[in-house]
Amino acid sequence: MSILLLHPPVSRPSEPPGGLARLAGWLSRQDIPWALADLNIEGQLWLLQRPFEATDTWSRRALRQRDHYLHSLRCPEGYTDLPAYKTAVGGLNRVLQLASGETGGRVSLGDFSHDRLSPHASAHLLQAADECAENVFYPFFSERLAALLTEHSPRWIGLSLNFLSQALTTFAIIGWLRKHSPATGILLGGGLVSSWAGRPGWRNPFTGLVDHLVCGPGEDALGDILRLAATPAGPPHPDFSPFIFAEYLAPGPVLPVSSGDGCYWNRCAFCSERTEGRPYLSFSPGETAAELSHLCLRHRPVLIHLLDSALRPAVLRALAAAPPGADWYGFARLTPELAEPDFCRALRRAGCGMLQLGLESGDQAVLDAMGKGIRLDIAARALTELHRVGIGTYVYLLFGTPWETLAAARRTLDFVVRHHDAIDFVNISVFNRPRGSAELPGLETRDFPGIPGGGDLSLYEDFIHPHGWDRSAVRRFLQEEFRRHPAVTPIVRRTPPVFTSNHAPFLRPAARRA
Repeated sequence: MSILLLHPPVSRPSEPPGGLARLAGWLSRQDIPWALADLNIEGQLWLLQRPFEATDTWSRRALRQRDHYLHSLRCPEGYTDLPAYKTAVGGLNRVLQLASGETGGRVSLGDFSHDRLSPHASAHLLQAADECAENVFYPFFSERLAALLTEHSPRWIGLSLNFLSQALTTFAIIGWLRKHSPATGILLGGGLVSSWAGRPGWRNPFTGLVDHLVCGPGEDALGDILRLAATPAGPPHPDFSPFIFAEYLAPGPVLPVSSGDGCYWNRCAFCSERTEGRPYLSFSPGETAAELSHLCLRHRPVLIHLLDSALRPAVLRALAAAPPGADWYGFARLTPELAEPDFCRALRRAGCGMLQLGLESGDQAVLDAMGKGIRLDIAARALTELHRVGIGTYVYLLFGTPWETLAAARRTLDFVVRHHDAIDFVNISVFNRPRGSAELPGLETRDFPGIPGGGDLSLYEDFIHPHGWDRSAVRRFLQEEFRRHPAVTPIVRRTPPVFTSNHAPFLRPAARRA
């Protein structure tokens, strides 16, 4: 028995797929032969070298400089000048766009969309499988898959589908496999698949095309499919040996690793993990710290990306006590620990280069209604202390929730303005209501307009805002007031395009001095 693991395009090509690295390590411990291919980085590099005709000055410059742009994103010097960095990212995006040709697909470094097909519609994904030869990546993956099948003769092929930007090409790959290797079993897993299956009333529309949908942690589902004996729980022990780190668009190896599954807080209103009923699974903080140290000794990374929905304070304390040996970053809640100067200093000494912080709102009443468990006075002190010790802050804001009004949104703006010196980067989102959410059942909901194919796989829905604070009003406020405020504009401008938090740790002057 052997398994071939595939990571399809398109997702940000800055680091290997952490979920497949973890699954590969688990398969090795089960003595199951496996092989792995990151078709995302391979496919994007193939497309970047594809010949095309450049007819305008920008396109000719992008074509001429594409190798230089790739080199600049693979070395530390490429992150010392923000305008030059943005030029490199924009130039590579232009090359990908032009190399897509007349296929109907539009490729960028972090996205893939199509003129006719939508990843929100199961009928369109089935059509993408049936018309696989029309996919922009077809010349690449048809040849690559043929070679992999010849080399490994796998009994099973597992595809990791985490993002909407992967969906159309994932199903094109599945369509090719069904035509050229019909006896091979197909497993489809990943975060997006788990979200689909977690919707109330879910019915699998892919029966006959996909043999098994793998929901939640892949190890448990694979153990059942392969009829393996139960294995003791423990840290994931990912295997990064199949990946060529030099290919990724980062200034050195980046290791994506998790210390648990799900969210330890799990109380926020409208959280997709609550809606989907995902259980929380944690690994021992001490074992996590030891595993990270082992991985650092083996791979010498420039950065560790902790994938947890929220790092538990116990994990942060374990890392502070046993530094892994490389800089690291990840999501953390704005808890009282982060407002303690000594704790923040210990985190920075242990390599914490940046924390992603889900503040969401600067209005206390909105935070309380959302169940965030955040006090604005604690959040303000945490931002101040993290900034003081040199830990970057990537702050996430969410506008348009059912409890928010224009006045509350302006209070969020006031909070950001008061603490702008301690906010390095910002993520600004407009609220989408998860389908099937039990929160505020009286809300009048409706489908988003303009989703072709009926949108039967759409995870979110629009709603009638109880205070009239609809999406158009929210966007108008963000465009005309929030982003234009002189204290906010510099934060927005220095937030990395496309790669966002994946490249943000490299763009901080303090990180470059470390």
